[in-house]
Amino acid sequence: MTAPIKIVAILSARPGKAAELRALLDTMVVASRAEPGNLRYDLWVDQGNDARFVLDELYVDDAAVAAHRATPHFLAYRATVGDLAERSSVTLNGLSVA
Repeated sequence: MTAPIKIVAILSARPGKAAELRALLDTMVVASRAEPGNLRYDLWVDQGNDARFVLDELYVDDAAVAAHRATPHFLAYRATVGDLAERSSVTLNGLSVA
């Protein structure tokens, strides 16, 4: 059995762009949760900075991540997010996951 793949992305809205970024992320949540290989897709906001968001994603395997990154909603996100936020992400392999 392959281990699940987790992606954690931190997005800090550019000045005046928090509402637009939130709207974009909300569309990603709905569409990504509907993908067959997606196990979780959660959106968080920093308690101390309401312009900083965290996406917490979980996929069944690498193929599901690749399928996610090929979807129209992800491609639209990638084309737009750079204008709205500074971002960083990590992709993690599960070692001991319950």
